[in-house]
Amino acid sequence: MLTLLNLLSAVALLIWGTHIVRTGILRVYGSNLRKVLSHNVSRLPMAFAAGIGVTSLVQSSNATALLVTSFVGQGLMALTPALAIMLGADVGTALMARVLTLDLGWLSPLLITLGVIFFLSRRQTRAGQLGRVGIGLGLILLALELIVGAATPITQAQGIKVLFASLTGDLLLDALVGALFAVISYSSLAAVLLTATLAGAGLLSLPVAIGLVIGANIGSGLLAFMTASLQTPAGRRVALGSLLYKVIGLLLVIPLLNPLVAWLDSLDWRPAELVIGFHLLYNGLRCLLMLPSVGLMARFCNWLLPDRPDETGIASPRHLDRTALDTPSLALSGAVRETLRIGDLVETMLRHLLEVLRSNQPALSKELRRLDDDVDSLYSAVKLYLAQVSRDALSERDSRRWAEILEWAVNLEQAGDIIERMLGKVQDEKTAQRRAFSDSGLEELTELHGQLLANLRLGLNVFLSGDAESARQLLREKRRFRARERRLAHAHVARLHRQVVQSIETSALHLELISDMKRLNSLFCGSAYVVLEAGETGALKVEEMAGE
Repeated sequence: MLTLLNLLSAVALLIWGTHIVRTGILRVYGSNLRKVLSHNVSRLPMAFAAGIGVTSLVQSSNATALLVTSFVGQGLMALTPALAIMLGADVGTALMARVLTLDLGWLSPLLITLGVIFFLSRRQTRAGQLGRVGIGLGLILLALELIVGAATPITQAQGIKVLFASLTGDLLLDALVGALFAVISYSSLAAVLLTATLAGAGLLSLPVAIGLVIGANIGSGLLAFMTASLQTPAGRRVALGSLLYKVIGLLLVIPLLNPLVAWLDSLDWRPAELVIGFHLLYNGLRCLLMLPSVGLMARFCNWLLPDRPDETGIASPRHLDRTALDTPSLALSGAVRETLRIGDLVETMLRHLLEVLRSNQPALSKELRRLDDDVDSLYSAVKLYLAQVSRDALSERDSRRWAEILEWAVNLEQAGDIIERMLGKVQDEKTAQRRAFSDSGLEELTELHGQLLANLRLGLNVFLSGDAESARQLLREKRRFRARERRLAHAHVARLHRQVVQSIETSALHLELISDMKRLNSLFCGSAYVVLEAGETGALKVEEMAGE
């Protein structure tokens, strides 16, 4: 019983080691890996190579699948290159399995020792996260040694021999067992490494080991497909295509199993080396042969999983990838893009408001209210998404960015509500009471609206880039807006003095709209203070004093 427990704990350590490596690499290089994947899709060979490289780093084709399905689901990548990347990911997994089975016993204690030192001393830095990766690699190598040690006495147990003897080399049965183990361990790499180790210990025959390896590949495809179930249909097509390729590989190898086993037996290799060699050969040939067919597979997946129209009519988030929550830098990047999308909606609302001011258009009024519902929906999604990001895992810089995203999202949501209230005021005055602005008053509101729109765009740019000079420019524009708002208010009072009838009738609405625009301008200029507070506190104080 104790021996079996030792084996199970060694397997758990192997799974945990691969998880630590994957999360560590994603935290350090997550944004760069996304750039590699998204920028190398113009040609299928480049996409294939990108899949190999990224998967070799993160030690998991499933992690690569999460990134790629997210890209396709957000509309940042087409399905055809995404399938090419997934084929490359399968080859990358096979390459890493070969590397990890080399005689690297001396490396395990070194990696764990150095990794712990760097991780504990510099946890929030890049060096600390690389130390985490070193710990994971060391644990993987240590786990493989422990599995060999625990499996040796088990090979002598009669019950265990009977258990493994039930796997008689039936490829479909063995593949099913291998797929189940890959799903349970959440790693096809762990399943393949364990299979090679058990084959080396004499517990598995070569035909059984081959079936388990093929099944582990299918298990990784099932994992990706189950994980992608929360994605859009576009994202699910990537996982479906990858799974279908793995099933096709199983079907193709069935008639070749006996001659393949005979050829492998003729090689003067150890059983574990034969298993790893088969895994690399199988994935390499299968993926290279199927690479030219990714276009056809993409069309087939599009037919199987067509897009479904949104029945709610309310905007849903596109960039809030829940699979990226374990990698704060990636999660914040998605939250930034979704917040910019809210800004685009607010800009559209402002444009519609100007048209409503100029002429009574019921259709535009309805569209403006629908846009406010979209703003509220996306704001709630961003807020809840940020709440799920672990604050403990954030560096000091990322923590500031987290707060900045939340503050800017709140400002935009408040701006949407203000614009909707402005619409209600305009409709009550112009529609219910049949009143209209004077030509001079409408021209002044249009002038102020134009500057407000320009400040919104500049504020979005400052939020995205964090440029200090743009932030100072935004504060200067805020001062100009205040000066213009005062001048226009005085001009309105002058028209009242001249007894302009239209100005008298719409006086309260005119001044309220100017006040509302002033509040909107303050919300749009909020991003400037965050940037200047972070880098140039003194400069910020000067700007504030000058603006009073």
